[in-house]
This record gives sequence, C-alpha cells and structure tokens, in this order.
Amino acid sequence: MTTVPVATAAFDSRCSPSVASHLASTHRASQLITVESSTYASTYATVSAWSRVGPCWTRVLGPWTGRIGSNGFSNHKVEGDDMTPTGAYGIGPVMYGTAANPGVHYRYVRLVCGDWWDETPSSPQYNTFQRVPCGEAPPFAGDSEPLWEEGNAYPSFAFIEYNTSPVVPGAGSAIFLHATLGYATEGCVSLPLAELDDVLRWLKPEADPLIVMGPASEIEHF
Repeated sequence: MTTVPVATAAFDSRCSPSVASHLASTHRASQLITVESSTYASTYATVSAWSRVGPCWTRVLGPWTGRIGSNGFSNHKVEGDDMTPTGAYGIGPVMYGTAANPGVHYRYVRLVCGDWWDETPSSPQYNTFQRVPCGEAPPFAGDSEPLWEEGNAYPSFAFIEYNTSPVVPGAGSAIFLHATLGYATEGCVSLPLAELDDVLRWLKPEADPLIVMGPASEIEHF
C-alpha cells in the first residue's frame, strides 16, 4: 500500500498560512482537498477544497464539517476496522452514483442492480468496482457492497485511491467521498450532498487532484 509519490516542497513565504500551504508536498496537483480532524480519535473533520494559484493554495470551497470513520483516523488501516486511512491519495478515474450525473468532469457510471464494490480480501478483484448479472450472487463473498442499494449514501461519489498501487489484501477497501448519513462512516469521508456535489463538479482529472487526510498534528507530513 502506498500513498501518492511526492517531492518535498517548502512553505513559500509569499503565501498565506493554511493547512494546504504547509503540506510537505502536493506532487503535480493543482486541485487539493484537505480532510483534517482535531485528533486521531475524532469522527469529525474539516473539509476544504483548494486551487493552486502560482505558488500558493487558495481555498475555493469550504471549510465544511465532514464525517470520517467511527474509529477515527489510522496510519495502518485494515479491512473492517471502521477507520479512515491517513495520507495523500488521488481521485479515481470514474465517479459513480445511484442518481443522474450531477455534472462532473469525470466519466460517470450510474449504478444499477448488480453493481458491487469487491471488499473480500481473498478475491482477485479486491477493492475494485464489479458488475455482475442482476439477481445473481457475486463470486466474491464477505461484506462486499451492493452499491445500487445505497441511495442515501451514494447518490454520487468519488473513489479515493487508497490501497490501489499495489492492492494489499486486507489493508482496506471502498474508501469513498460520499454523502453523509448524519453519523460517522465505516472509513469513508462524507459531506452533505449539496456540498459533496459542489466538490465533485469542481474536480477535474487534468488537475491531478489529491485528497490529503489526517489529524491536525500530522496532516502536514503526509
């Protein structure tokens, strides 16, 4: 399991101090989402979206209150621990949802019966979207998600590219940026739907966006 490779970047004194400006590095990104909690154990986080303007990061959306895993953040996530992984990750190349495309710049898949996320560590397709014939049991067992049945959480969502390069069995799966249900998540990051869709519409694949997640004491090191 790896985070996005990055190169060290020092804080530029011309920029206003912010969580974004103090990150260790942001690779090639010109769009950034920060998810910052007060402590590792907190289930609440401040979510902001930032655009790079010259050497500086400018907040364009937020700050908003989001929810993370019911057991907070983890530097060593494992499947089923209800924790959100810390680190810096890309946004997957496809966005999904049970509702119509809200106007995203990414390829959008509207979920239908038979659309699953494989969350079985022993499966060869672990931590990937899978489509099986409607009504048939998927070949992967365990607690995999029938995505089309989660309309309240998944009217639209983005996949956070955690545990993808390489995929490590049991290190955690299905880490999404999705709509809040009003309580902590099983490891995802959630926002109220209107705010979520603002973020999803703003994101552009050509901007190499990153989402950086962690507690205030550590987030600038990821």
